[in-house]
Amino acid sequence: MQLLFAHDLNGEISDEERDAFWTLHSAKPTVRAHAEVTVKAIIAHLTEIDEAIASVVQNFRMERLIAVDRNILRCAVYELLHMPDVPPPVVMDEAIEISKKFGTEESGKFVNGILDKIAKAQREARNSRRDNP
Repeated sequence: MQLLFAHDLNGEISDEERDAFWTLHSAKPTVRAHAEVTVKAIIAHLTEIDEAIASVVQNFRMERLIAVDRNILRCAVYELLHMPDVPPPVVMDEAIEISKKFGTEESGKFVNGILDKIAKAQREARNSRRDNP
């Protein structure tokens, strides 16, 4: 989430900035590799992810969302849409906990509401495809 947040605020992250990030936030090589791949994938699917969020956020444009909440949502929505092996409740619980830690007092409830709507829409779409082959 922090790498995505930096990308959101600064645009492209240089190799030097990325190296500095990992110097400050040490991680096992496998964790770092996973984070790097995931951030690249999220950025590659950003339009789709933002459209999914915008479709359920009422009276807000993406730019008006708090940057922390916006990027937590982006991470979670990517997982909901593109990581079917991760159960939606796990994705949602993790995002809510992160939002409580890094966001505002209302972030947990906000993130929960948005992700719940997206997860329900996904379930309905899957059920509809299953019922109408």
